Amino acid sequence: MAETARAWQRMLSGRRLDLLDPSPLDIEIEDIAHGLARVARWNGQTLGDWPYTVAEHSLLVEELLVALKPKARPEERLAALLHDAPEYVIGDMISPFKAALGLDYRAFEARLAAAVHIRFGLPPEPAPGLAKLIKRADRLSAWFEATQLAGFTPAEAARFFPRPRFQGAAQIRLAPRPTGAVKAAFLARFAALGGNGGAGAGAGGAG
Repeated sequence: MAETARAWQRMLSGRRLDLLDPSPLDIEIEDIAHGLARVARWNGQTLGDWPYTVAEHSLLVEELLVALKPKARPEERLAALLHDAPEYVIGDMISPFKAALGLDYRAFEARLAAAVHIRFGLPPEPAPGLAKLIKRADRLSAWFEATQLAGFTPAEAARFFPRPRFQGAAQIRLAPRPTGAVKAAFLARFAALGGNGGAGAGAGGAG
């Protein structure tokens, strides 16, 4: 009898996350922060001694959400911070590749995102208005990353991403940081937004 292919990943917390049917109980913020601080944006094609990671990007998106909606509630900001959390498991695929993979990949990503949201007390899916705002912040972040780190001229970037026109945009400067510093900054922001990342029963076990 053929051996069933393994469909789970063991995390450093000791959790075994089922990739096909992820449980919120197997998701820990330390695993997310650790993973996102090691996943490079732009397939690593960025300037600097350190990769610009998904954790850095997530911090930027939360900052941009506040620029777009200064009175955003903590839970809305937390949703922005966690908008790419599934990438701690599946990595950061560039948008053209996601499109090529099609709906199965999108469904897989959506299931994992819903489990993350439930784990940290958020609705499985953001309300449509919030989802739209996070997407706008995400696309604005791509402008800053493209022009400051990925070698795009402003004219090139304008073909794909919206130009930032909000107050304070000119003051945003990106500087990739070491992995440990980015992970710590992500966890600190999570805690400041009221995120409950305490490990549940069994975390840290043999798995």
